Amino acid sequence: MVILVTGASVGFGAAIARKFAKENHKVIALARREDKLKELQNELGSDKCQIIAVDICDTKAVKNAIDNLRDDFKNIDVLVNNAGLALGLSRAYETDINDWERMIEVNILSLVRLTRMLLPKMVENKSGHIINIGSIAGTYPYPGGNIYGATKAFVKQFSLNLRADLYDKSVRVTNIEPGLCGGSEFSFVRFKGDKNMVDELYRDANPIMPEDIAEAVFWVATQPKHVNINRIEMMPTTQASSALNVYKHK
Repeated sequence: MVILVTGASVGFGAAIARKFAKENHKVIALARREDKLKELQNELGSDKCQIIAVDICDTKAVKNAIDNLRDDFKNIDVLVNNAGLALGLSRAYETDINDWERMIEVNILSLVRLTRMLLPKMVENKSGHIINIGSIAGTYPYPGGNIYGATKAFVKQFSLNLRADLYDKSVRVTNIEPGLCGGSEFSFVRFKGDKNMVDELYRDANPIMPEDIAEAVFWVATQPKHVNINRIEMMPTTQASSALNVYKHK
């Protein structure tokens, strides 16, 4: 198979790329940071890994790069929409509107643009798989989750609605929804480089790791062609959904 992974320079994306390359599949790794992508390509080998160093929000640059892929990478079997981010954990009335707009741009608009770009060819081939990396934040609200959770709720419903359109096209769609995850830059980005906040979040929490997400992605992608895994919700054993908050006036 040929797998296109977005946000592939570090974290989940890099782990997913490594897993598929290890199993002798070809990987197209897309991310902004060319230096990180080249390190990944050197590790996996140029025969198994091609890189696209662009901003996922630059749709024209993404399309141009995909159109100019090497011939043996052109027929993309699996799209892993992994690129995404959270910015801040402030209450809705205190947040920076620019952070909200950036999350919508990356987590929703870029995801749907790339999906729409590749989907017609998958339908034509009567084969393909869209794997979206969602979040439990799309199901369970929490203070400060506001727009991030809303973007992941969109991804969840978008995935299910894609299946409704593709039930007779032999194209599969899966949404993988992780909970607390370590080993990536996600929280470092969310807290805008505040290492103390990141360290406190993960201290003694035993979170799931990028390799765990990669195993889930690989598993759903390698099921028999007649099997579609709609959703996988993943949490570490140390995490569970909490009781509803009730504020009591005193």
